Amino acid sequence: MKQIPYVRVGTSYYKRVKAPTIAGHFNEILVHWTLDTIKHDHGKNYLSKIPKYDGFTCIPSHLEYQQEYFGFYNTYSPLSRTPVEGEIETTFRFVKHIFGNHFELGLDYLQILYMRPIQVLPILCLVSRERSTGKSTFLKWLKAIFENNLTYLTNDSFSSQFNADWANKLLICIDEVLFNKEELTERIKYLSTTNINKLEAKGKDKREVEFFGKFILCSNNEENFIKIDANETRFWVIKVPHIVQEETDFLENLIKEIPAFLHFLVTRELSSRHVTRMWFQPQQIMTKALLRLIRNNRNRAEKELASILLSAMEHLEVDEIHLCPTDALNLLNKTRVKTDLTQLRKMLKMDWELTNQTNSNKYQKLVIWGDGSMNLITGKGRYFTVKKDFLTKNFDDVMTE
Repeated sequence: MKQIPYVRVGTSYYKRVKAPTIAGHFNEILVHWTLDTIKHDHGKNYLSKIPKYDGFTCIPSHLEYQQEYFGFYNTYSPLSRTPVEGEIETTFRFVKHIFGNHFELGLDYLQILYMRPIQVLPILCLVSRERSTGKSTFLKWLKAIFENNLTYLTNDSFSSQFNADWANKLLICIDEVLFNKEELTERIKYLSTTNINKLEAKGKDKREVEFFGKFILCSNNEENFIKIDANETRFWVIKVPHIVQEETDFLENLIKEIPAFLHFLVTRELSSRHVTRMWFQPQQIMTKALLRLIRNNRNRAEKELASILLSAMEHLEVDEIHLCPTDALNLLNKTRVKTDLTQLRKMLKMDWELTNQTNSNKYQKLVIWGDGSMNLITGKGRYFTVKKDFLTKNFDDVMTE
């Protein structure tokens, strides 16, 4: 019996159509269809055959997908490929190239995406200033796996208030990312951990929906494509190396292995345990690329003060320096870096996680004289202690700038 392509959801009619893509595949989508058109094409009696639903819902599942849940139409798209045992040599080589030393964790990430789509996962960031690294191929490969449940966004579309085209997607991929506004960073951080979002379409009221989307960001800007602070644990930043020898049919070979790779995922045992809300522990996904991003997001006052203190420690041959926020302000005034006591006090306490003395005590205060020379003189106050090993560990780049 021929499947009826129409559905009635609430009081509106829709037609399931397969939209062709350049790659030769088809994406099944719902298109609004008028009642009169259906009557004209099939006759009035045809209406009684059309399945009826009370409304829309979106429940992601790849292994036990259902089109209907308690009278509601599931808008999550079923996958066309099913697990079949086979060879995955090309896929293994590609995943190893993308994730490098985090190969097993990368497999965990892909396995969780496929088998536990509602599990919260870190924001995966693939960065490299080099071209021909495979970042775009990785997104195209994921698109072939998860099909209509993956969508591409631009910087502008993510910052737009309208999100109806991606609010119910499993994967939201943004290529050539450059979030130079803190509100965009805060937005993506919030969405990466929440299970509720406000869906807003043009000309329609906002409505609350369940949110299970995961973000993948790609950028050629390794140092500052997004603004994050030193305590951030939601980003998994991986520098992808250059591909030595390109293969023109590489993506096609990856796509051919998808059924076998899915079989591998459903039979594989996870190498990591679920111990945080984003599954992975922060130390597991800590990378040099993340540290570089954090360091380059520091403000000028913070980097300049670290540079001054490191220089002073080298010159005075000491391993620590005591200072109050007013001392730091006086030191920075010598370099004409604009800041204030409130910002400096917050930086020392919150960003550097230092604790000042509970009472006012004598200490050796660092001063820079008019001729540029440095000395320690006696001062009194509730001072902080900055150690050399802290600065060299967190600011080793400022001495080479």
